[in-house]
Amino acid sequence: MKKYKPMMLIVATVVVALVTSLLVYTWLKARNVAFAHQRGELVDVAVAVTDLSWGTLITPEMVKIVPYLKGSVTDGFLRDATKVVGRVVITPVKAGEPIFESRLAPTDIIHGGVSAVISQNMRAMTVKVDKVKGVSGFIHPGNRVDVVATFRPNFAKMPMTITVLENVPVLAVGTDTEIRSKQEKPTEVDVITLEVSPQQAEVLALASTEGKLQLSLRNAGDTQKVATEGVSVTSLIAMLSGKSQMKARKIAKTQETAAPEWNSKVQLIQGQKVNEVKFKEGGE
Repeated sequence: MKKYKPMMLIVATVVVALVTSLLVYTWLKARNVAFAHQRGELVDVAVAVTDLSWGTLITPEMVKIVPYLKGSVTDGFLRDATKVVGRVVITPVKAGEPIFESRLAPTDIIHGGVSAVISQNMRAMTVKVDKVKGVSGFIHPGNRVDVVATFRPNFAKMPMTITVLENVPVLAVGTDTEIRSKQEKPTEVDVITLEVSPQQAEVLALASTEGKLQLSLRNAGDTQKVATEGVSVTSLIAMLSGKSQMKARKIAKTQETAAPEWNSKVQLIQGQKVNEVKFKEGGE
Protein backbone atom coordinates (compact mmCIF):
# COMPACT_ATOMS: atom_id res chain seq x y z
CA MET A 1 0.00 0.00 0.00
CA LYS A 2 2.82 2.35 0.91
CA LYS A 3 4.30 1.48 -2.46
CA TYR A 4 1.36 3.06 -4.38
CA LYS A 5 0.68 5.95 -1.99
CA PRO A 6 2.84 8.53 -3.87
CA MET A 7 1.19 7.56 -7.17
CA MET A 8 -2.31 7.96 -5.67
CA LEU A 9 -1.41 11.42 -4.36
CA ILE A 10 -0.18 12.47 -7.80
CA VAL A 11 -3.38 11.21 -9.50
CA ALA A 12 -5.59 12.95 -6.90
CA THR A 13 -3.65 16.20 -7.36
CA VAL A 14 -4.08 16.05 -11.15
CA VAL A 15 -7.81 15.38 -10.85
CA VAL A 16 -8.31 18.26 -8.40
CA ALA A 17 -6.33 20.57 -10.71
CA LEU A 18 -8.42 19.60 -13.75
CA VAL A 19 -11.72 20.06 -11.93
CA THR A 20 -10.59 23.41 -10.53
CA SER A 21 -9.46 24.58 -13.99
CA LEU A 22 -12.79 23.55 -15.52
CA LEU A 23 -14.77 25.37 -12.84
CA VAL A 24 -12.64 28.51 -13.20
CA TYR A 25 -12.99 28.42 -17.03
CA THR A 26 -16.76 27.98 -16.81
CA TRP A 27 -17.02 30.84 -14.30
CA LEU A 28 -14.88 33.17 -16.38
CA LYS A 29 -16.81 32.30 -19.56
CA ALA A 30 -20.16 32.95 -17.87
CA ARG A 31 -18.79 36.21 -16.41
CA ASN A 32 -17.54 37.36 -19.81
CA VAL A 33 -20.89 36.49 -21.41
CA ALA A 34 -22.71 38.43 -18.70
CA PHE A 35 -20.43 41.46 -19.16
CA ALA A 36 -20.87 41.24 -22.93
CA HIS A 37 -24.65 41.19 -22.49
CA GLN A 38 -24.46 44.24 -20.23
CA ARG A 39 -22.34 46.11 -22.79
CA GLY A 40 -24.74 45.11 -25.57
CA GLU A 41 -22.13 43.07 -27.45
CA LEU A 42 -24.19 39.85 -27.46
CA VAL A 43 -27.72 39.10 -28.63
CA ASP A 44 -29.90 36.05 -28.02
CA VAL A 45 -30.59 34.02 -31.14
CA ALA A 46 -32.99 31.09 -31.56
CA VAL A 47 -31.17 28.16 -33.21
CA ALA A 48 -32.23 24.68 -34.27
CA VAL A 49 -31.25 21.81 -31.97
CA THR A 50 -31.66 19.25 -34.77
CA ASP A 51 -32.10 19.30 -38.54
CA LEU A 52 -35.51 20.70 -39.48
CA SER A 53 -36.92 19.63 -42.85
CA TRP A 54 -39.71 21.16 -44.91
CA GLY A 55 -43.13 21.07 -43.27
CA THR A 56 -41.79 20.44 -39.74
CA LEU A 57 -43.93 21.84 -36.93
CA ILE A 58 -41.41 23.20 -34.40
CA THR A 59 -41.75 21.93 -30.82
CA PRO A 60 -39.95 23.31 -27.70
CA GLU A 61 -37.23 20.63 -27.75
CA MET A 62 -36.28 21.53 -31.33
CA VAL A 63 -35.07 25.06 -30.50
CA LYS A 64 -32.70 26.69 -28.03
CA ILE A 65 -31.35 30.18 -27.34
CA VAL A 66 -27.65 30.83 -28.02
CA PRO A 67 -25.78 34.14 -27.49
CA TYR A 68 -24.21 35.53 -30.67
CA LEU A 69 -21.87 38.47 -31.12
CA LYS A 70 -23.84 41.49 -32.20
CA GLY A 71 -23.44 42.00 -35.93
CA SER A 72 -22.38 38.38 -36.59
CA VAL A 73 -25.88 37.41 -37.74
CA THR A 74 -27.92 39.05 -40.47
CA ASP A 75 -31.25 40.74 -39.90
CA GLY A 76 -34.37 38.62 -39.63
CA PHE A 77 -33.25 36.25 -36.87
CA LEU A 78 -35.60 35.42 -34.00
CA ARG A 79 -34.56 36.07 -30.38
CA ASP A 80 -37.43 34.52 -28.46
CA ALA A 81 -38.02 30.75 -28.51
CA THR A 82 -41.72 31.26 -27.82
CA LYS A 83 -42.02 33.02 -31.18
CA VAL A 84 -40.56 29.99 -32.92
CA VAL A 85 -42.40 27.13 -31.21
CA GLY A 86 -45.56 26.20 -33.10
CA ARG A 87 -44.33 27.62 -36.42
CA VAL A 88 -43.91 25.53 -39.58
CA VAL A 89 -40.59 25.32 -41.44
CA ILE A 90 -40.77 26.06 -45.18
CA THR A 91 -37.00 26.04 -45.85
CA PRO A 92 -34.75 23.34 -44.32
CA VAL A 93 -32.67 24.44 -41.31
CA LYS A 94 -29.54 22.57 -40.20
CA ALA A 95 -28.75 21.84 -36.54
CA GLY A 96 -27.02 24.82 -34.92
CA GLU A 97 -28.21 27.31 -37.55
CA PRO A 98 -30.15 30.43 -36.55
CA ILE A 99 -33.86 30.35 -37.35
CA PHE A 100 -34.94 33.27 -39.54
CA GLU A 101 -38.44 34.54 -40.09
CA SER A 102 -38.02 33.99 -43.84
CA ARG A 103 -37.66 30.24 -43.23
CA LEU A 104 -41.00 29.94 -41.45
CA ALA A 105 -44.55 29.84 -42.76
CA PRO A 106 -46.96 32.64 -41.79
CA THR A 107 -48.25 32.50 -38.22
CA ASP A 108 -51.77 31.57 -39.36
CA ILE A 109 -50.47 28.20 -40.65
CA ILE A 110 -50.53 25.94 -37.60
CA HIS A 111 -50.36 22.51 -39.26
CA GLY A 112 -47.19 20.97 -40.66
CA GLY A 113 -46.75 18.76 -43.69
CA VAL A 114 -46.59 19.33 -47.42
CA SER A 115 -49.55 21.73 -47.44
CA ALA A 116 -47.46 24.26 -45.50
CA VAL A 117 -44.76 24.47 -48.16
CA ILE A 118 -46.92 24.75 -51.28
CA SER A 119 -46.52 28.09 -53.03
CA GLN A 120 -49.48 30.40 -53.49
CA ASN A 121 -51.86 29.34 -56.30
CA MET A 122 -50.00 26.04 -56.76
CA ARG A 123 -51.03 22.44 -56.10
CA ALA A 124 -49.34 19.27 -54.85
CA MET A 125 -49.71 16.01 -56.79
CA THR A 126 -48.18 12.63 -56.08
CA VAL A 127 -46.86 10.16 -58.64
CA LYS A 128 -45.66 6.61 -58.10
CA VAL A 129 -42.45 5.49 -59.77
CA ASP A 130 -40.17 2.51 -59.22
CA LYS A 131 -36.51 2.84 -58.26
CA VAL A 132 -35.35 3.03 -61.88
CA LYS A 133 -37.98 5.54 -62.99
CA GLY A 134 -37.33 7.56 -59.83
CA VAL A 135 -33.63 7.93 -60.81
CA SER A 136 -32.59 5.24 -58.32
CA GLY A 137 -33.49 7.26 -55.24
CA PHE A 138 -31.43 10.33 -56.16
CA ILE A 139 -34.48 12.61 -56.21
CA HIS A 140 -34.89 14.61 -52.98
CA PRO A 141 -37.12 17.47 -51.79
CA GLY A 142 -35.99 20.72 -53.37
CA ASN A 143 -34.84 19.08 -56.63
CA ARG A 144 -36.44 19.88 -59.98
CA VAL A 145 -37.45 17.25 -62.52
CA ASP A 146 -38.95 16.82 -65.97
CA VAL A 147 -41.89 14.43 -66.41
CA VAL A 148 -41.58 12.15 -69.43
CA ALA A 149 -44.59 10.08 -70.53
CA THR A 150 -44.89 7.18 -72.97
CA PHE A 151 -48.28 6.78 -74.67
CA ARG A 152 -49.78 4.20 -77.00
CA PRO A 153 -52.57 6.11 -78.80
CA ASN A 154 -55.43 4.17 -80.37
CA PHE A 155 -54.82 5.84 -83.73
CA ALA A 156 -51.15 4.84 -83.79
CA LYS A 157 -49.69 1.36 -83.78
CA MET A 158 -46.40 2.47 -82.26
CA PRO A 159 -45.93 4.04 -78.79
CA MET A 160 -44.70 7.61 -78.49
CA THR A 161 -42.61 9.26 -75.75
CA ILE A 162 -42.68 12.99 -75.02
CA THR A 163 -41.77 15.38 -72.20
CA VAL A 164 -45.07 16.63 -70.78
CA LEU A 165 -43.80 18.84 -67.92
CA GLU A 166 -40.49 20.65 -67.34
CA ASN A 167 -38.68 22.11 -64.35
CA VAL A 168 -41.18 20.87 -61.75
CA PRO A 169 -40.21 21.30 -58.04
CA VAL A 170 -40.18 18.22 -55.79
CA LEU A 171 -41.95 18.80 -52.46
CA ALA A 172 -41.59 15.41 -50.78
CA VAL A 173 -40.28 11.90 -51.39
CA GLY A 174 -41.48 8.74 -49.66
CA THR A 175 -42.12 5.04 -50.20
CA ASP A 176 -45.27 2.96 -50.51
CA THR A 177 -46.04 -0.74 -50.85
CA GLU A 178 -47.87 -1.79 -53.97
CA ILE A 179 -49.57 -5.15 -54.67
CA ARG A 180 -50.41 -5.55 -58.36
CA SER A 181 -51.86 -9.05 -58.20
CA LYS A 182 -52.40 -11.87 -55.73
CA GLN A 183 -49.62 -13.91 -57.29
CA GLU A 184 -46.99 -11.15 -57.07
CA LYS A 185 -45.12 -10.18 -53.93
CA PRO A 186 -45.57 -6.65 -52.57
CA THR A 187 -43.07 -4.22 -54.08
CA GLU A 188 -41.84 -0.90 -52.75
CA VAL A 189 -42.31 2.11 -55.02
CA ASP A 190 -41.20 5.72 -54.65
CA VAL A 191 -43.98 8.20 -53.97
CA ILE A 192 -42.88 11.62 -55.21
CA THR A 193 -44.95 14.74 -54.56
CA LEU A 194 -44.59 17.50 -57.15
CA GLU A 195 -45.63 21.16 -57.02
CA VAL A 196 -47.66 22.01 -60.12
CA SER A 197 -50.07 24.64 -61.34
CA PRO A 198 -53.75 23.70 -61.85
CA GLN A 199 -53.13 23.35 -65.60
CA GLN A 200 -50.06 21.19 -65.01
CA ALA A 201 -52.07 19.07 -62.58
CA GLU A 202 -54.48 18.22 -65.39
CA VAL A 203 -51.62 17.28 -67.71
CA LEU A 204 -50.00 15.12 -65.02
CA ALA A 205 -53.29 13.38 -64.19
CA LEU A 206 -53.95 12.52 -67.85
CA ALA A 207 -50.37 11.42 -68.49
CA SER A 208 -50.30 9.14 -65.43
CA THR A 209 -53.66 7.60 -66.39
CA GLU A 210 -53.12 7.09 -70.10
CA GLY A 211 -49.36 6.55 -70.18
CA LYS A 212 -46.30 5.44 -68.25
CA LEU A 213 -44.35 8.12 -66.39
CA GLN A 214 -40.64 8.51 -65.88
CA LEU A 215 -38.80 11.36 -64.15
CA SER A 216 -35.55 12.95 -65.34
CA LEU A 217 -33.52 14.86 -62.76
CA ARG A 218 -32.39 18.40 -63.63
CA ASN A 219 -29.24 20.27 -62.73
CA ALA A 220 -29.93 22.60 -59.79
CA GLY A 221 -29.16 25.70 -61.86
CA ASP A 222 -30.81 24.59 -65.11
CA THR A 223 -34.18 26.32 -65.57
CA GLN A 224 -34.20 26.48 -69.36
CA LYS A 225 -37.22 25.01 -71.13
CA VAL A 226 -36.61 22.89 -74.22
CA ALA A 227 -39.33 22.38 -76.84
CA THR A 228 -39.14 18.73 -77.90
CA GLU A 229 -41.17 17.03 -80.61
CA GLY A 230 -41.23 13.67 -78.88
CA VAL A 231 -40.04 10.41 -80.34
CA SER A 232 -41.79 7.31 -81.68
CA VAL A 233 -40.40 3.96 -82.75
CA THR A 234 -40.71 4.98 -86.40
CA SER A 235 -38.95 8.31 -85.94
CA LEU A 236 -36.26 6.68 -83.79
CA ILE A 237 -35.52 4.05 -86.46
CA ALA A 238 -35.49 6.72 -89.16
CA MET A 239 -33.10 8.85 -87.14
CA LEU A 240 -30.76 5.94 -86.44
CA SER A 241 -30.94 4.82 -90.09
CA GLY A 242 -30.05 8.35 -91.19
CA LYS A 243 -27.01 8.29 -88.94
CA SER A 244 -25.97 4.89 -90.31
CA GLN A 245 -26.28 6.08 -93.90
CA MET A 246 -24.30 9.21 -93.16
CA LYS A 247 -21.57 7.09 -91.55
CA ALA A 248 -21.49 4.76 -94.59
CA ARG A 249 -21.14 7.74 -96.96
CA LYS A 250 -18.24 9.10 -94.91
CA ILE A 251 -16.47 5.72 -95.04
CA ALA A 252 -16.99 5.47 -98.81
CA LYS A 253 -15.67 8.97 -99.34
CA THR A 254 -12.61 8.18 -97.24
CA GLN A 255 -11.94 5.06 -99.28
CA GLU A 256 -12.24 7.01 -102.53
CA THR A 257 -9.68 9.58 -101.45
CA ALA A 258 -7.28 6.94 -100.11
CA ALA A 259 -4.16 6.02 -102.13
CA PRO A 260 -4.80 3.22 -104.71
CA GLU A 261 -3.57 -0.23 -103.87
CA TRP A 262 -1.20 -1.91 -106.33
CA ASN A 263 -2.43 -5.36 -107.28
CA SER A 264 0.41 -6.58 -109.58
CA LYS A 265 4.19 -6.27 -109.71
CA VAL A 266 6.38 -7.01 -112.80
CA GLN A 267 10.15 -6.97 -113.03
CA LEU A 268 11.46 -5.20 -116.14
CA ILE A 269 15.02 -6.23 -117.14
CA GLN A 270 16.91 -3.90 -119.44
CA GLY A 271 20.46 -5.12 -119.88
CA GLN A 272 22.00 -5.13 -116.43
CA LYS A 273 19.24 -2.97 -114.93
CA VAL A 274 16.31 -4.56 -113.15
CA ASN A 275 13.27 -2.35 -112.47
CA GLU A 276 10.03 -3.22 -110.70
CA VAL A 277 6.83 -1.95 -112.35
CA LYS A 278 3.53 -1.87 -110.39
CA PHE A 279 0.07 -2.18 -111.93
CA LYS A 280 -3.27 -1.42 -110.27
CA GLU A 281 -6.45 -3.29 -111.10
CA GLY A 282 -8.03 -1.93 -114.25
CA GLY A 283 -5.00 0.27 -114.93
CA GLU A 284 -2.67 0.25 -117.85
